[in-house]
Amino acid sequence: MASEEGEFHAPGISEFLGLPALFFEGTPFEINRIILVRLVAIGLMLLLFWIALRKPSRVPGRNQSIAELALGFVQVQIADQILGKEMGRRYLPLLAGLFFGILAMNITGVVPFMNISGTSIIAMPLLLGLVAYVVFIYAGIKALGPGKFFKNSLFPAGVPWPIYILLAPIEFINIFIVRPLSLALRLLLNMMVGHLLLVLCFSATNFFFFTAGGWVGLFGVGTLAFGFIFTFVEFAVYILQAYIFTLLTAVYVQQAVAEEH
Repeated sequence: MASEEGEFHAPGISEFLGLPALFFEGTPFEINRIILVRLVAIGLMLLLFWIALRKPSRVPGRNQSIAELALGFVQVQIADQILGKEMGRRYLPLLAGLFFGILAMNITGVVPFMNISGTSIIAMPLLLGLVAYVVFIYAGIKALGPGKFFKNSLFPAGVPWPIYILLAPIEFINIFIVRPLSLALRLLLNMMVGHLLLVLCFSATNFFFFTAGGWVGLFGVGTLAFGFIFTFVEFAVYILQAYIFTLLTAVYVQQAVAEEH
């Protein structure tokens, strides 16, 4: 961003912190820009699925076909592939909700007038990580019972018993602490870095074109080109991160219900 002195300052963490309230300032229901982006993204996603599936028919129309194709992707590529058909069908609503919810909030990073991902502040990734955490623990306890689930998780079969003194604490940290945190941080950092790259490219373009002046302004052509390239790259990253988060959630559920690790 250009300062009043005409100097360029790269974007930083201030892009995400201290966002001013837009509605209900000073109340528990205060809404700032990123909360509004989340609400709009999820609302539009639900509206699109409702429009597409409100009147399902045996011979689907275009909208129904697109919605079924999207849901079929989650079912075939994640639920059935990782969990099997029976269990995959049981967890498909959750996995589809995670995938399309994360995707909707990610994509707002390249939507004009929004320009920030709903998952680029830690609260939402942590909440999603907590959902995955609760789900795989619930799945394991339901399938195996609490005793066997925690035994399988902390004391893998086939290991000499003295090794458990060291292995059990490591497995506890890995399964019950690192897993949800890694899911949240992976999503958060990808969204933050992507947003900062886009802001850097386009704010630099604005600086070169309208502030720098002279031949230096030609650099704006390059930063503008990189901005458009990174926009397409970020779009692919948004899809990939939604897929990875949902896939890992399914993997953790599968590991939780396994008879032996």
